[in-house]
Amino acid sequence: MITWVIYDIVKNKTRTLVARACIGAGLYRVQKSVFLGNLNRNQIDELALKCSDLIKKEEDSVYIFPLCSDDFKKVKLLGQAFDKELVSDEIIAKFF
Repeated sequence: MITWVIYDIVKNKTRTLVARACIGAGLYRVQKSVFLGNLNRNQIDELALKCSDLIKKEEDSVYIFPLCSDDFKKVKLLGQAFDKELVSDEIIAKFF
């Protein structure tokens, strides 16, 4: 399932750890605090648990948005959107 992870994290160390967790889960960085990739339900749950353990819930936010293929096809890309060299061809093919 196509999954977006978007976060707003106060401390650099925590932000780095969450970014590493996203990359470790197989997601691609599309902006500084935005990741995108294919994850199954178990992987989404694992990533959510990791991120929950890393962040301070009083000051940080992590959003995990799983999308079905039909909904993903409705996503609108405006301007530069993301660096196509950083995102897999499989994901790019779903946009176009």
